Amino acid sequence: MTDHPDHPDQSPRAGDWPTPGTPPAPTPPAYGSPPSAGTPGYGSPPGYGSPPGYGSPSAYGVPPPPAAAQPLSPAEERQWGMLAHLLTLVVAVVTSGGLGFVAALVIYLMYKDRSAFVRRHAANALNVQIITLIGVVISIPLMFVLIGFLTLPAVLIYALVMHVLGAVKANNGEVWDPPLTPRMVS
Repeated sequence: MTDHPDHPDQSPRAGDWPTPGTPPAPTPPAYGSPPSAGTPGYGSPPGYGSPPGYGSPSAYGVPPPPAAAQPLSPAEERQWGMLAHLLTLVVAVVTSGGLGFVAALVIYLMYKDRSAFVRRHAANALNVQIITLIGVVISIPLMFVLIGFLTLPAVLIYALVMHVLGAVKANNGEVWDPPLTPRMVS
C-alpha cells in the first residue's frame, strides 16, 4: 500500500485521480478574490451547479425589492384626497383632537409618490391639523383671561369647515389650498 504524496497518512482511492480524457474540476477562487466568470452562484441567478437559492435575496428571508408603485386612477385620486380630509376629521373628533393628524400623515406617506393630487390634499389636511394644534395651544392659556373660551371653539370650527371644504373639493377633483393656513407640509 503506497502513501498519497500530499498526505502520507492516506492512501489513494479509486475516485481521487481524474481518469484520462476528462477535464479537470474547476478550482474555487482564492479567499478574497472575485470569482471567475464561470463560477456558478456568486452574484448570478440560481441555476445548474449552484446551491438552491444561492444568490437570490429571498433565500435568506429578505423580500425581493418592491415593484414600482402604480399611479392612481383619477377616481382613486379623488377618493384618497377626500379621505385624507374626512378620516382626519373623524379621527380628530373621536380622539378629542389628539390624533387627528395621524390619518392625514398615513395617507400622505402611503400616496405621496403615487399621486401629486393626493399628496397635496393630505398635506393640506396635515397643515390644517398643525394650525389647529397651534390655535388650541394658544387658546388654553387665554382661557385664564376668558378670551380662550371664544378662540378655542373658533379654532375647532375653522378646522371642521376646512376639512369639509377640502373633502368636497377633493371629491370634485379640484386642487385646493385652505385659506389662512401656511404650507408647512408640501
